[in-house]
Amino acid sequence: QVQLVESGGGLVQAGGSLRLSCAASGGSFSTYGMGWFRQAPGKEREFVAAISWNWSGGNYADSVKGRFTISRDNAKNTVYLQMNSLKPEDTAVYYCAANPRGGGTIVVGLYAYWGQGTQVTVSS
Repeated sequence: QVQLVESGGGLVQAGGSLRLSCAASGGSFSTYGMGWFRQAPGKEREFVAAISWNWSGGNYADSVKGRFTISRDNAKNTVYLQMNSLKPEDTAVYYCAANPRGGGTIVVGLYAYWGQGTQVTVSS
């Protein structure tokens, strides 16, 4: 059983930064694609960023491109989301997810495992 636990959320002012972490256990992290998604109240869950098992580059939603950076540390079974220049519209619960097939895909349905989420609130 794969378990994912997000941390690092909080309340920040617009223009500030946060780094989210997602710790994985119970699986083969180094072979998983990993993604970050977010969901605001009353909104559908949306793709934020993803990284594949064999490529260090990230795949990003247009809304966060240039501001957010996804990375992974396979030795620590952890994926990160560095969020800079935060905007009020970034406010959401952020979820990490794992794709056992390895791809850093934007398609939410391809992720088999999900964390519980961490709240990010950006004040204006």
